[in-house]
Amino acid sequence: MTVFPTPKRIAAITALLLTTVSLDACSLAPDYTRPQSPVPNAWPTGQAYEPADAPGKPSPLQGPDSWKAVFRGPRLQALIAKSLENNRDLRVALLNIEVARATYRVQDAATLPQLNVSGSTTRARTPISALGAQGAAAGASGSSTKGITYNSSQVQVGVTSYELDLFGRVHSLSQQALEQYLATTEATAGTRLSLIAEVANAYLTLVSDRQLLTLTQDTLKAQQATYDRNKRMFDRGSSSALDLAQSQTAVDTARANLEQYTRLVAQDRNALELLVGAPLSEAEIEGASLDDQDVLSDLPAGLPADLMLRRPDIRQAEHTLKAANANIGAARAAFFPQITLTGSYGTASAGLTDLFAPGSSAWSFGPSISLPIFDNGKNQANLDIAKANRDIDVASYEKAVQTAFREVSDALAARGTLDRQLAAQTSLVKSSQLTYDLSTKRYDRGIDSFLTVLDAQRSLYSAQQTRIAVQLSLLENRVSLFKVLGGSETAPAAE
Repeated sequence: MTVFPTPKRIAAITALLLTTVSLDACSLAPDYTRPQSPVPNAWPTGQAYEPADAPGKPSPLQGPDSWKAVFRGPRLQALIAKSLENNRDLRVALLNIEVARATYRVQDAATLPQLNVSGSTTRARTPISALGAQGAAAGASGSSTKGITYNSSQVQVGVTSYELDLFGRVHSLSQQALEQYLATTEATAGTRLSLIAEVANAYLTLVSDRQLLTLTQDTLKAQQATYDRNKRMFDRGSSSALDLAQSQTAVDTARANLEQYTRLVAQDRNALELLVGAPLSEAEIEGASLDDQDVLSDLPAGLPADLMLRRPDIRQAEHTLKAANANIGAARAAFFPQITLTGSYGTASAGLTDLFAPGSSAWSFGPSISLPIFDNGKNQANLDIAKANRDIDVASYEKAVQTAFREVSDALAARGTLDRQLAAQTSLVKSSQLTYDLSTKRYDRGIDSFLTVLDAQRSLYSAQQTRIAVQLSLLENRVSLFKVLGGSETAPAAE
């Protein structure tokens, strides 16, 4: 009959260990309560803001691909999709999730006992001269003239240093690791959301600077034509040197602006390629003007409380706070006894042939307990650190909520004014164009000086530049609203 651990005996041992584990019902971590929101329950109102969104108004920000409902232009959608595949910062963030998940699994493994199977065999020889009286007796009996040889073999199934978690220390550490893992997933969702917004803004900036470059090229052509005409008039003696010098100033200013926007367009493309994470062909980034960009403007803001469910940074701050809360439980448990179990069951014999013979069973059981008596205030200091870190994370969570409220409020203020500003700027461009046309005719008839034409030309160019800048701000505001409202970037579920 063999006494090697049979499946029934292993099941009995496992049941005993699981019964022991079931004693881990005590947790010393404080009950978690979400901090009160430090912001008002409604968005600001006033002249800068549009009327509040109607209750229950559907939002396009639903699901991780909600950006497709906001950025509806096919070229911009393709750039965003390409960046989500190739951007290195996002790739690092996703790998950080894998690290955090593995770290949590390592910590969570300590909540259950780990069974190990071990086997060994030993053969040793000891000379008689080293055995003292025992060796002399062996020599007198004639059992050996050189020494004594020992054989030992054993096979064991055992548990090594399993902490009996009566006061929830191991569970609290596992919970802390879980919350840190969840915080990492939220950080990755925030990185993804920021990447989408950055790609959209970088593309819109490129389109804007290209439009400014085209405007400058057209302005330079017009100013060069004016200079050439003034040069001919000056050569005929019908125009002054002052008019020619002023015309040259306008040409030189336009040439300087042309080089500036040429440089900006090249840098904008480099910035976009870095965000996308791959080279871009001209077909992928061409765009006629900002008027052609299809970016949704109707994004209902909902209520401030909704941000706590939608913004990844706020969810990340809350998981970090929960991790600090769990760490307090581990620090409190350090004041109580720590019980560790070590045990094994198997067979042992002096030879391999007798390893499973009857009567060769061997077992050991070695519980130990450690009770802190005097640690010079170490445990109390660790508890104070844990509480202080929890308070820091409470403040960080509240700051995240306040920052989100401010960002959304700023975006709503911009949304309420940029449309009106663009309309006013468009009207200014039209009036500046009319002023320039009339001043040119008056100059041709000799009624006004060329300085009047030059001022009108500068005013028109400046008004056109400002209109493009306001258009860009309007589109960037729509991108900002998508980002600050959370974009419904749902973090991956914990495994």
